[in-house]
Amino acid sequence: MLDRSIHIPVGRVEYLPVYPCNFTEFLYAGNDPTALEALRTVPCPDFAHTRLMSLFNRFALTGGMPEVVGQYWATGNVPGLARIFDSLMVSYLDDVEKYARNSSAVHVIRHVIRQSFIMAGSRVRFEGFGQSGYRSREVAEAFRTLEKAMILQLVYPVTNTRLPIIEDSRKSPKLMVVDSGMLNYFAGVQDDLFKSQSIADVYKGRFAEHLAGQEIRSLSRSVLNRLNFWIRPKIDADAEVDFVYPYQGMLIPIEVKSGAIGKLRSLHQFMESAPHPFAIRIYSGELSVQDVRLPSDREIKLLNLPFYLISQIDRYLEWFVSR
Repeated sequence: MLDRSIHIPVGRVEYLPVYPCNFTEFLYAGNDPTALEALRTVPCPDFAHTRLMSLFNRFALTGGMPEVVGQYWATGNVPGLARIFDSLMVSYLDDVEKYARNSSAVHVIRHVIRQSFIMAGSRVRFEGFGQSGYRSREVAEAFRTLEKAMILQLVYPVTNTRLPIIEDSRKSPKLMVVDSGMLNYFAGVQDDLFKSQSIADVYKGRFAEHLAGQEIRSLSRSVLNRLNFWIRPKIDADAEVDFVYPYQGMLIPIEVKSGAIGKLRSLHQFMESAPHPFAIRIYSGELSVQDVRLPSDREIKLLNLPFYLISQIDRYLEWFVSR
């Protein structure tokens, strides 16, 4: 039981987060030393871009659940992973009775699990979640329980452009599930990933954003660290930056995009009030650094980071800022 009282002597236990494999770990599992060497080289050589992007697209299909990754590298068969995905979902649904407080909560939690793998990557409201008749209080309790079980995470917005990070829990959160591979399987977007020229175009951009968030989250070494995104503080504003990332006393905005630089309107609005000039765009293109002039005539530095380098983001921020 997650809420069962367990007495543990202070200082005797260390808590470590355990997440699905990120892309770097995916390459380790596939025993690809050439790709790993290119990935660890800062800056990444241009000739490796096509190869690493192709490998990342495979990673996008499989996700990072260890059994799935192992099976994929053993067989190379993506459709054959369906049995493992189904088994994982069944185990999540069966385990509900271990931590639900009563039979009514069991039904709510199971509904939230099923719907979460369809609605992941979007902002959600608790009342009537997943076209249900469940009340806000019931759904909120189910979400809290599933967060403790690390099956999903609610990502809340911030409105400030500098540290410290102060979440606004009154605003609708974004929903993230444990693994993007499970998301693309249960949301039925695997075929779209096979056919698409860019993963940023799949599932209205929600899948790429979710996968980027999973990669960023995998870098955390603390169970207390959380993902956050940014919204403009004005009531009628719709500006939203996909993620904010603390680095050396700065809050770095991160946008996941496939379009041109000029379409990063929300990121521009963030940078108008940021006390530093550094921003990141994650996309399918090649690594580059650009000078961008904001509408206010302020000049900022934009790091265009390929998807496959997200798991190396700290090393690239050091390289980027030091330039």
